[in-house]
Amino acid sequence: QVQLVESGGGLVQAGGSLTLSCAASGRAFSTATLAWFRQASGKAREFVAALTASARSVRYADSVKDRFAISRDNAKNTGRLQMNSLRAEDTAVYYCAASPYSVLSTSPTSYNDWGQGTQVTVSS
Repeated sequence: QVQLVESGGGLVQAGGSLTLSCAASGRAFSTATLAWFRQASGKAREFVAALTASARSVRYADSVKDRFAISRDNAKNTGRLQMNSLRAEDTAVYYCAASPYSVLSTSPTSYNDWGQGTQVTVSS
């Protein structure tokens, strides 16, 4: 099991950048697939990006490709989501999640461990 805590959310103007962090505890983080999801008010949780434990394989939602970058530092038990060229439609609560399987799944049900979420608001 992995315990996850997100930070770095806030209010940013459209076109701006924000970096989210995910602090993990537990040895299982270094072997887990790391993902970011988001959930806008009144909408279903949506896949954003995922990265395997080795960081050799990555997957992005089409809506964030070329604007967001997922990364991780297994030595520090941390994950990051760099978000550039933010748009109003990126406004949501962002969650990091971990899965013990080496599959870049876009389904929330594939991930066992979740953080509490951090709010990102993009003003237009």
